[in-house]
Amino acid sequence: SPPGLLLLTSFLLHFEEGNASPTRLICDNRHIQKYIEEAKDMEKRVGQCQALPTLSCPAVLPLVDFSLQQWKSKSNEAKRREILCDLALLVGAVAGAQGQVTEECGAWQLSQLYQRTNFLLRLLQNFSGEEGPWEAGCSPHSMEQTHVTSIFLTYRQLVQGKLSFFFHGLAKDSCK
Repeated sequence: SPPGLLLLTSFLLHFEEGNASPTRLICDNRHIQKYIEEAKDMEKRVGQCQALPTLSCPAVLPLVDFSLQQWKSKSNEAKRREILCDLALLVGAVAGAQGQVTEECGAWQLSQLYQRTNFLLRLLQNFSGEEGPWEAGCSPHSMEQTHVTSIFLTYRQLVQGKLSFFFHGLAKDSCK
């Protein structure tokens, strides 16, 4: 499929018809702000769920902290690949947690998080138009967590940190 097809589809699904434009994702920071607000909202809502179990099989989560100085020195492609690795690990953690959480509220929130992380993963996989094995050499630093809320915290930190700075950097390079 053409590289821009996924971007165009995402715009058509998430934005009003009159606003659908491939450059708007990176050139209009309201879109990343929307993802950040959604992440905060999901984290808040899962915290309100009653009787969330401790995960018997811990979730393996990416460590998403980063040094801004080191981040700025990386190429956009290196940043994209790093975020892809983090998202892939996060998708796996969410999927694993889904199998362990039967309580309705927690299961619903995990389902929403799975959809969002998968969407962002697919979006970034096709972002540069490359159809390559980005997983090669993908070994993000990780930690194990037994609390469902940690998965949502990690997602929010990833979106608010690396993904936000990635889009901001692309905007500086691409938008006039």
